[in-house]
Amino acid sequence: MIPLFIVLFLLLLTLPDLYIWLTYVRGVAGGRWTIAYWAPTALAFVALGCWLGGVWPEGSVRLFFGLLMCIAAPKAVLSLCSLAGRGIGLLVPHAGRVGTVVGIVAAVGVCVASYYGFARGWKRLVIQETTVVSAALPPAFDGYRIVHLSDLHVGTYGKDTTYLSRLVDRVDGLHPDLIVFTGDLVNLSSDELDPFLDVLSRLRAPDGVYSVLGNHDYCTYRRLDRPHEAARDHAVLIDHERAMGWNLLLNEHRMLHRGRDSIALIGVENDSRPPFPSRGDLPRALRSVPKGVFQILLSHDPSHWRREVLPASDIQLTLSGHTHAMQLKVGRFSPSRWSYPEWGGLYREGDRQLFVSLGLGGAIPFRFGAWPEIDLLVLRRETTDNQDIAK
Repeated sequence: MIPLFIVLFLLLLTLPDLYIWLTYVRGVAGGRWTIAYWAPTALAFVALGCWLGGVWPEGSVRLFFGLLMCIAAPKAVLSLCSLAGRGIGLLVPHAGRVGTVVGIVAAVGVCVASYYGFARGWKRLVIQETTVVSAALPPAFDGYRIVHLSDLHVGTYGKDTTYLSRLVDRVDGLHPDLIVFTGDLVNLSSDELDPFLDVLSRLRAPDGVYSVLGNHDYCTYRRLDRPHEAARDHAVLIDHERAMGWNLLLNEHRMLHRGRDSIALIGVENDSRPPFPSRGDLPRALRSVPKGVFQILLSHDPSHWRREVLPASDIQLTLSGHTHAMQLKVGRFSPSRWSYPEWGGLYREGDRQLFVSLGLGGAIPFRFGAWPEIDLLVLRRETTDNQDIAK
């Protein structure tokens, strides 16, 4: 059975092409123009086949999505506008022509935006500061600064350390008390991390750097020749994180202290719905956490919050990533909301809160609107002066 997403990709590639060909191109295109018109679609099919077949995996997926966003998506926009104009034209004269003009303008806009997302947007690093207010926060942690990083996907940068060096410098300039990373350090394998070990080892904070694993960190997304190779690669990745000075939490917790006050930092392995791996063990991670202590959970997938964290714990703050906002956001809209009710930013359920980072990278070097972000979370103890912020 062909997966639904492949069917959707095929329709997006072929239906707009057929409509534009039959409506605008067929009668005026010669042999060379015909080849030029269909070449991008043919190349996209080849790239899709290579991707699914495991041939040139990273290059083929980038080529496919580049053609999809920069050529197929604009064609789809033009087709929709043209069809809408033709439909309205049955009642309003000249609407069909207006629909074509609007479609061309919109298609050019989509093409330009997509090109920017591939050329510049995926490295347009921004800092997002968010105040997290809670009445349960101990007084000594009022004003506590947490830098939240997620979804680096270092394999996408090849061996170029420039971007990650800039990232580390920006984090250092924020003077955090704590740095946390919520998973997906690599795309496919642990060796992607080799060029960046020294750079990421420079991340430092007084209370340390803590991390958890994301679905990509189990190294199961590539074709492997030997049994258990993914498990060995995964073990190497764990060793790399610890060698960088990161405190990797595997269904466990640590206590952070300020004078007589303490908070619990809890980390679970990836806990997701299929087809993603689910190895989280929240009860184990919470074992021996003192009652009544303020708790911060690191869990890669934000869907874990509603599935288990809310009904089965009293954790006050959960930090997640995973969605990337599908690396596309316009205003407050992102297509990721179709899959995740909590996909980016701060969410509340009573006195329980979830923060979802849009992350820093992605397997595909593209971002538009959902720019790569460093999240600075400032914890505040709820008082009568900041109750409105909490609401």
